[in-house]
Amino acid sequence: MNDAADNRPDQDRPTATGKGALARDVVLYSLARMLLVLVLAVVILYVPRAFGVEIPLLIAALFAVLIAMPLSLVLFAPLRRRVNAGIADVDARRRAERADLEARLRGRDGK
Repeated sequence: MNDAADNRPDQDRPTATGKGALARDVVLYSLARMLLVLVLAVVILYVPRAFGVEIPLLIAALFAVLIAMPLSLVLFAPLRRRVNAGIADVDARRRAERADLEARLRGRDGK
């Protein structure tokens, strides 16, 4: 076993707030919302058929999208908050890097 790998500084370890984590969270949130639309469309299509009512696929898809929009805000709130936090972290990092670059360009040492 390599004990040196366990004693690495925290900056060497991957962080959960990096761009990779943000991309993963965005993909998960998008897939969850698409899956919700799919499930709702299937329900809207097949539940009325039990009562002898036909609903066109396009109408079912439109209603599924309209219902899924607010519903996903409630159902996937923790994932949405993670995405928002990741975006805020990337924004803050980008602003800090830009301020450092501007300070260095003005001749001030950023250190």
